[in-house]
Amino acid sequence: MGATGNVDRIYENVKRMTSGFDLKPDEKLNEQAMARKLGASRTPLREALNRLVSEGFLKYENGRGFYCRSLGAAQILELYQAREAVECKLVELACLNASSGDLAGLEQFLKQSEVDYHENVSGAELVAIDEAFHMKIAALSKNRELVRILENLNARVGFVRTIDLEERRVVTPGNHAQILQMMINNQVREAVEQMRLHIVRSYEEASEAVRKAYMRIYVPDDVSKDDNDHSDHKTNIGDIR
Repeated sequence: MGATGNVDRIYENVKRMTSGFDLKPDEKLNEQAMARKLGASRTPLREALNRLVSEGFLKYENGRGFYCRSLGAAQILELYQAREAVECKLVELACLNASSGDLAGLEQFLKQSEVDYHENVSGAELVAIDEAFHMKIAALSKNRELVRILENLNARVGFVRTIDLEERRVVTPGNHAQILQMMINNQVREAVEQMRLHIVRSYEEASEAVRKAYMRIYVPDDVSKDDNDHSDHKTNIGDIR
């Protein structure tokens, strides 16, 4: 494997660790231990870590080293606000650039994905299904830079969304179908507003999502599962953001 390929391998491995908070929030990275674990030398490891700092997955403090990113309501709310801005522009561009064939393909995808929404679907599966629809709209925008930004935002907020949706057991098609119908009808303004409502999140909701995420990170699995078992919170797929 060449030098570039080795950096990419290290980057992807550490990115997975930080995306899922296998490294705890604000935890200092032990570069020597990480290098041994990944079978990497210091130079490609540092290159990968610096790349992850530039993308918001890690932090670097002069004289102290690399740290896992923070997990707080303010940071999560900022990510949701960024998603709102990016996805509203993406759906606007998709309305302008997508052909009737493109929209027919998206409609077929949505119908096919509906079979995956069932009572026992996991939070991770719900997020994957949801993101797939949004990324297909993003692709229809024909704007690769915005697609890249959305991929980054999805990866950085994915852990919190997954935990947040673990308890959601009643699922039915909702806002996705509404957004798609507005796109088919060329109702650009309405599609943008529906996308905005689909994503927007209050500070209070972000705080609760972060609380659940901290429970998963710091509390043993049997305790966090018991906490979820006593929750009577339910929603439908139209509420997924």
